[in-house]
Amino acid sequence: MAEEIKSLEGLEAVADAVEAPATAEVEINREPVRDDLGRSYATGKRKDAVARVWIKPGSGKVLVRDAKGNYIDYTKYFARPVLQMILRQPFEVAGVSEQFDVMATVKGGGLSGQAGAVKHGISKALQLYDPSLRPALKAAGFLTRDSRVVERKKYGKRKARRSFQFSKR
Repeated sequence: MAEEIKSLEGLEAVADAVEAPATAEVEINREPVRDDLGRSYATGKRKDAVARVWIKPGSGKVLVRDAKGNYIDYTKYFARPVLQMILRQPFEVAGVSEQFDVMATVKGGGLSGQAGAVKHGISKALQLYDPSLRPALKAAGFLTRDSRVVERKKYGKRKARRSFQFSKR
C-alpha cells in the first residue's frame, strides 16, 4: 500500500512537470523578412485564385497585374466597392493605412476569389514586414486561408449534390 502511495505521488509530480510548459506562454521572437529592395513577399489563396503580393513602404498605391501583364490600379481591376473594401481591410485593422505600396499578381478564379487572395497575401506580407502587426491581423482572422472551395460534381448527379428530376411515369 505504501508503495502505491509513493508511486501515485511520483505520477503527480510527473504530471505537474508535463503540464508546466504547456500552460506557460511560449513567446517567439519573430524577425522581419525583407528582400534586398526592402520588400516583403507573400502568397495569398482563396477558392481557385492565387495572388503573389509584394509590399514596401510608400504612399498607399495598390497595383494589380492584369492578364496582359500590365499593372493597373486596384480600383479599376476590382471595380466593385465591396472588393475594394476587402483589399483595404488588412491595412485598416493593422492601423497602417496609406503607408505601404502593394504590387500583386493574381491568377485563377473569379474577381471575388482574387480579391480574397490579395487580401490574404497582403495580410501575410504585412506580418512578415512588421511582426508586431501579427496579433491584430491574427485576431481579425486574416492570416488563415479560407479553405472553402467548390465541391466537385459526382457521377450520377446533375451537379455536386443535385439529382436528376425523378419521374414516376
